[in-house]
Amino acid sequence: MKNYPLLFFPLFLLSVAFGSESISLFNGKDLTGWKKANYLVEDGAIVCKGGNLVSEKEYSNYVFEFEFLLPPGGNNGLGIHYPGKGDAAYTGMELQILDNSHARYAKLKDYQYHGSLYTLAAAKRGHLKPVGEWNRQKVTVKGSLIKVELNDTEILNANLDEINKAKPKHKGAQRRSGHICFCGHGAPVKFKNITILELPNSK
Repeated sequence: MKNYPLLFFPLFLLSVAFGSESISLFNGKDLTGWKKANYLVEDGAIVCKGGNLVSEKEYSNYVFEFEFLLPPGGNNGLGIHYPGKGDAAYTGMELQILDNSHARYAKLKDYQYHGSLYTLAAAKRGHLKPVGEWNRQKVTVKGSLIKVELNDTEILNANLDEINKAKPKHKGAQRRSGHICFCGHGAPVKFKNITILELPNSK
Protein backbone atom coordinates (compact mmCIF):
# COMPACT_ATOMS: atom_id res chain seq x y z
CA MET A 1 0.00 0.00 0.00
CA LYS A 2 1.32 3.43 -0.92
CA ASN A 3 1.87 6.02 1.78
CA TYR A 4 0.07 9.18 0.74
CA PRO A 5 0.67 12.52 2.45
CA LEU A 6 -2.03 13.50 4.91
CA LEU A 7 -3.00 16.39 2.64
CA PHE A 8 -4.14 13.89 0.02
CA PHE A 9 -7.12 12.69 2.02
CA PRO A 10 -8.81 16.07 2.65
CA LEU A 11 -8.34 16.90 -1.03
CA PHE A 12 -9.71 13.52 -2.05
CA LEU A 13 -12.76 13.90 0.19
CA LEU A 14 -13.32 17.42 -1.13
CA SER A 15 -13.27 16.21 -4.72
CA VAL A 16 -15.76 13.47 -3.85
CA ALA A 17 -18.08 15.88 -2.06
CA PHE A 18 -18.12 18.57 -4.72
CA GLY A 19 -17.02 16.72 -7.85
CA SER A 20 -13.80 17.22 -9.74
CA GLU A 21 -15.44 17.77 -13.08
CA SER A 22 -17.81 20.36 -14.44
CA ILE A 23 -21.43 19.41 -15.13
CA SER A 24 -23.08 20.38 -18.40
CA LEU A 25 -26.04 22.75 -18.13
CA PHE A 26 -26.96 22.43 -21.80
CA ASN A 27 -27.35 19.15 -23.67
CA GLY A 28 -27.35 20.76 -27.10
CA LYS A 29 -30.92 19.62 -27.82
CA ASP A 30 -33.35 21.32 -25.44
CA LEU A 31 -33.58 23.53 -22.35
CA THR A 32 -33.52 20.78 -19.73
CA GLY A 33 -32.31 22.29 -16.45
CA TRP A 34 -33.72 25.72 -17.25
CA LYS A 35 -37.14 27.22 -16.59
CA LYS A 36 -39.47 27.80 -19.54
CA ALA A 37 -38.57 31.02 -21.33
CA ASN A 38 -38.50 32.77 -24.69
CA TYR A 39 -35.29 31.06 -25.81
CA LEU A 40 -34.89 28.43 -28.54
CA VAL A 41 -32.34 25.76 -29.40
CA GLU A 42 -31.07 26.00 -32.97
CA ASP A 43 -28.10 24.13 -34.46
CA GLY A 44 -26.80 23.08 -31.06
CA ALA A 45 -26.95 26.54 -29.49
CA ILE A 46 -29.38 28.41 -27.26
CA VAL A 47 -30.74 31.50 -29.00
CA CYS A 48 -32.27 34.37 -27.06
CA LYS A 49 -35.63 35.64 -28.24
CA GLY A 50 -36.17 37.87 -25.20
CA GLY A 51 -36.47 37.87 -21.42
CA ASN A 52 -34.63 35.77 -18.85
CA LEU A 53 -33.56 32.14 -19.10
CA VAL A 54 -33.32 31.01 -15.47
CA SER A 55 -31.63 27.91 -14.08
CA GLU A 56 -33.90 25.51 -12.23
CA LYS A 57 -31.36 25.13 -9.43
CA GLU A 58 -29.87 27.76 -7.16
CA TYR A 59 -26.11 28.02 -6.66
CA SER A 60 -23.76 29.65 -4.17
CA ASN A 61 -20.11 29.03 -5.07
CA TYR A 62 -19.15 27.83 -8.52
CA VAL A 63 -17.19 28.16 -11.74
CA PHE A 64 -19.56 28.79 -14.65
CA GLU A 65 -18.22 28.53 -18.20
CA PHE A 66 -19.94 29.18 -21.51
CA GLU A 67 -19.42 30.29 -25.07
CA PHE A 68 -21.39 33.13 -26.61
CA LEU A 69 -21.80 34.72 -30.02
CA LEU A 70 -22.89 38.33 -30.32
CA PRO A 71 -24.71 39.72 -33.35
CA PRO A 72 -23.94 43.36 -34.25
CA GLY A 73 -25.10 45.47 -31.31
CA GLY A 74 -25.99 42.35 -29.34
CA ASN A 75 -26.96 42.81 -25.70
CA ASN A 76 -27.54 40.19 -23.01
CA GLY A 77 -26.29 39.54 -19.50
CA LEU A 78 -25.39 36.84 -17.03
CA GLY A 79 -27.48 37.09 -13.88
CA ILE A 80 -25.94 35.70 -10.70
CA HIS A 81 -27.53 35.15 -7.26
CA TYR A 82 -30.86 35.94 -8.91
CA PRO A 83 -33.84 35.29 -6.58
CA GLY A 84 -36.10 34.42 -9.52
CA LYS A 85 -38.11 37.62 -9.73
CA GLY A 86 -37.56 41.28 -10.47
CA ASP A 87 -34.76 42.83 -12.51
CA ALA A 88 -31.75 40.51 -12.24
CA ALA A 89 -29.38 43.48 -12.31
CA TYR A 90 -30.80 44.72 -9.01
CA THR A 91 -32.50 41.85 -7.19
CA GLY A 92 -29.36 39.83 -8.01
CA MET A 93 -26.40 41.04 -10.06
CA GLU A 94 -25.81 41.13 -13.81
CA LEU A 95 -22.55 40.71 -15.70
CA GLN A 96 -22.74 42.48 -19.06
CA ILE A 97 -22.70 40.47 -22.30
CA LEU A 98 -22.47 43.18 -24.91
CA ASP A 99 -21.11 44.16 -28.31
CA ASN A 100 -19.79 47.43 -26.93
CA SER A 101 -18.01 48.12 -30.26
CA HIS A 102 -21.33 49.07 -31.88
CA ALA A 103 -22.05 52.73 -32.60
CA ARG A 104 -25.19 52.67 -30.47
CA TYR A 105 -22.98 52.11 -27.40
CA ALA A 106 -20.57 54.97 -28.05
CA LYS A 107 -21.34 56.68 -24.75
CA LEU A 108 -21.35 53.87 -22.21
CA LYS A 109 -20.48 54.28 -18.56
CA ASP A 110 -17.46 52.26 -17.44
CA TYR A 111 -19.64 49.64 -15.70
CA GLN A 112 -21.68 49.00 -18.86
CA TYR A 113 -18.93 47.45 -20.99
CA HIS A 114 -18.78 43.71 -21.57
CA GLY A 115 -17.92 41.69 -18.48
CA SER A 116 -18.69 44.49 -16.06
CA LEU A 117 -20.82 43.98 -12.98
CA TYR A 118 -23.65 46.31 -13.95
CA THR A 119 -23.67 49.55 -11.88
CA LEU A 120 -21.12 48.00 -9.50
CA ALA A 121 -17.70 47.30 -11.05
CA ALA A 122 -16.05 47.95 -14.42
CA ALA A 123 -14.29 45.26 -16.45
CA LYS A 124 -11.15 45.61 -18.54
CA ARG A 125 -11.86 46.26 -22.21
CA GLY A 126 -10.43 45.02 -25.48
CA HIS A 127 -10.66 41.24 -25.16
CA LEU A 128 -13.86 40.47 -27.09
CA LYS A 129 -13.41 38.70 -30.41
CA PRO A 130 -14.82 40.37 -33.54
CA VAL A 131 -18.61 40.26 -33.86
CA GLY A 132 -19.72 36.96 -35.38
CA GLU A 133 -17.00 34.90 -33.65
CA TRP A 134 -17.56 32.72 -30.59
CA ASN A 135 -16.15 33.95 -27.28
CA ARG A 136 -15.34 31.82 -24.23
CA GLN A 137 -16.09 33.14 -20.75
CA LYS A 138 -15.34 31.74 -17.30
CA VAL A 139 -17.06 33.21 -14.24
CA THR A 140 -15.92 32.29 -10.74
CA VAL A 141 -18.29 33.06 -7.87
CA LYS A 142 -17.00 32.24 -4.39
CA GLY A 143 -18.14 34.08 -1.30
CA SER A 144 -17.45 37.75 -1.93
CA LEU A 145 -15.30 37.06 -5.00
CA ILE A 146 -16.61 37.61 -8.52
CA LYS A 147 -14.01 36.93 -11.22
CA VAL A 148 -14.50 36.98 -14.98
CA GLU A 149 -12.09 35.57 -17.54
CA LEU A 150 -12.81 36.30 -21.21
CA ASN A 151 -10.93 34.30 -23.85
CA ASP A 152 -8.31 33.34 -21.21
CA THR A 153 -7.79 36.91 -19.97
CA GLU A 154 -8.99 38.10 -16.57
CA ILE A 155 -11.15 41.16 -17.11
CA LEU A 156 -12.88 41.50 -13.73
CA ASN A 157 -11.94 40.73 -10.14
CA ALA A 158 -14.50 42.23 -7.78
CA ASN A 159 -14.95 41.98 -4.02
CA LEU A 160 -18.61 42.14 -3.00
CA ASP A 161 -17.76 43.01 0.61
CA GLU A 162 -16.04 46.17 -0.61
CA ILE A 163 -18.87 46.89 -3.03
CA ASN A 164 -21.43 46.48 -0.22
CA LYS A 165 -19.62 49.16 1.79
CA ALA A 166 -19.43 51.55 -1.15
CA LYS A 167 -22.95 50.86 -2.45
CA PRO A 168 -25.05 49.60 0.48
CA LYS A 169 -28.38 50.22 -1.27
CA HIS A 170 -27.80 47.53 -3.90
CA LYS A 171 -29.67 44.59 -2.35
CA GLY A 172 -28.61 42.09 -5.01
CA ALA A 173 -24.94 42.56 -4.20
CA GLN A 174 -25.68 41.45 -0.64
CA ARG A 175 -26.91 38.04 -1.76
CA ARG A 176 -24.60 35.03 -1.72
CA SER A 177 -26.78 32.47 -3.52
CA GLY A 178 -29.51 32.27 -6.14
CA HIS A 179 -30.28 31.25 -9.70
CA ILE A 180 -28.08 31.79 -12.71
CA CYS A 181 -29.81 33.39 -15.69
CA PHE A 182 -29.20 34.78 -19.12
CA CYS A 183 -30.79 38.22 -19.28
CA GLY A 184 -32.18 38.88 -22.73
CA HIS A 185 -32.64 42.38 -24.12
CA GLY A 186 -34.12 41.48 -27.49
CA ALA A 187 -30.99 40.54 -29.45
CA PRO A 188 -30.51 36.97 -30.76
CA VAL A 189 -27.36 36.27 -28.73
CA LYS A 190 -26.31 32.60 -28.88
CA PHE A 191 -24.89 30.35 -26.15
CA LYS A 192 -23.34 26.87 -26.10
CA ASN A 193 -20.93 24.63 -24.14
CA ILE A 194 -22.41 25.72 -20.81
CA THR A 195 -20.93 24.04 -17.73
CA ILE A 196 -20.78 24.53 -13.98
CA LEU A 197 -18.41 23.29 -11.29
CA GLU A 198 -19.75 23.75 -7.78
CA LEU A 199 -17.21 24.79 -5.15
CA PRO A 200 -17.21 24.30 -1.37
CA ASN A 201 -19.03 26.95 0.62
CA SER A 202 -16.99 29.85 1.92
CA LYS A 203 -16.87 30.49 5.64
